[in-house]
Amino acid sequence: MSRLVVIGGDAAGMSAASQARRLRTPGELEIVAFERGRFTSYSACGIPYWVGGEVPDRDDLVARTPEEHRARGIDLRTRTEVTAVDVAGGRVRARDLGSGAESWTSYDHLVIATGARPVRPELPGIDAPGVHGVQTLGDGQALLDTLAHARGRRAVVIGAGYIGVEMAEALINRGYQVTVVDRGPEPMATLDPDMGRLVRRAMTGLGITMVSDAEVTEVRTGADGRAGAVLTRDAEYPADVVVLGLGVRPETALARDAGLPLGDHGGLLTDRTMRVRGHRNIWAGGDCVEVLDLVSGQLRHIALGTHANKHGQIIGTNVGGGHATFPGVVGTAVSKVCDLEIARTGLREKDARRAGLEYVAVTVESTSRAGYYPGASPMTVKMLAERRTGRLLGVQIVGREGAGKRVDIAAVALTAGMTVERMTTLDLGYAPPFSPVWDPVLVAARKAVRAVEQRG
Repeated sequence: MSRLVVIGGDAAGMSAASQARRLRTPGELEIVAFERGRFTSYSACGIPYWVGGEVPDRDDLVARTPEEHRARGIDLRTRTEVTAVDVAGGRVRARDLGSGAESWTSYDHLVIATGARPVRPELPGIDAPGVHGVQTLGDGQALLDTLAHARGRRAVVIGAGYIGVEMAEALINRGYQVTVVDRGPEPMATLDPDMGRLVRRAMTGLGITMVSDAEVTEVRTGADGRAGAVLTRDAEYPADVVVLGLGVRPETALARDAGLPLGDHGGLLTDRTMRVRGHRNIWAGGDCVEVLDLVSGQLRHIALGTHANKHGQIIGTNVGGGHATFPGVVGTAVSKVCDLEIARTGLREKDARRAGLEYVAVTVESTSRAGYYPGASPMTVKMLAERRTGRLLGVQIVGREGAGKRVDIAAVALTAGMTVERMTTLDLGYAPPFSPVWDPVLVAARKAVRAVEQRG
């Protein structure tokens, strides 16, 4: 009998363990999983909606509890942190966070699914009570505890990426006065600035104070040692709670110390089977790895649960005796601010320039439904295409109901390597309650075709 050891009990790790268990019985494969927290298999993406009150209970975010995993034949050890990986000896050292006891566990197969950690810049006061990163259910609970006992109703969010924007809305829903301080010119740096400007308008409409082009220099603490204000070079913003929305980085200190290969973004490097490069029996998946961008051909770090679950399924299939591969991503993501839906896939303009691609960019205004049908709302679609070939490079969409999931049309087209001309012939569903006769994505494709013809 062989043994699979999994480090990390969330999406990638437990998907791998569960899939391997489906394919191989306990008599064939022993599975031991280590998780330093108390929770497993939960939706980190849902934490802002739990904090904001849209999801009423923390347990609603949990897909499978530790007890459920154990009942399926997985030796899951929570509140246990792996502190070292001995690659040559084929073993890991783990510490029980309750007792402090340490022990070694050998492995035949190792899965590293250590996730990502919130970016926490080295600033005075950044580790003070009342300053919160939001990555795990424990982080979310700590933030809710702070909100429940805060002296006032002023919140400052540092950073305006996905987490920053979603947490700003959550805090507004909690009745807080919210200020978002961001070093970029517009929120949502995953969009081009002209599209990010539409997000700013929506955030301002919610009552959120946006401070752009501002570098945070300090979190000032009060007499009680708790966060009391966020300082920039030019101003001070009072705060009863501070939330970090600066994005995440791969949590790969353990892998680095073990001598495993890391990429330029700090993530583990794997092949298409999710096997760590140069190591036949070590696998990695989820937010701790770098993945191939199918559009640019470059490696990227993208922390999304969709990828993590797929990685886990692929790893579990391969460990279980099957064969599966992960070809790469096109960078699809969707979010919202109140009723404004925000979506992107593929490359931004600066991504295309970085990849050395010559491109055309077009923007169209359309509606979510036929203009005469009740409830039609405006939608902005931006599309990038390669200048000479017309190959689709990227799409960004900002609009109300029905806007966000339209990005999936473009995601499929990108994965298939379609040109914008080919896109114009796509047989998409149409009825007045759902779309104009020319879907907004196809309107953008038509405009992109003309731009390619004029400049190609």
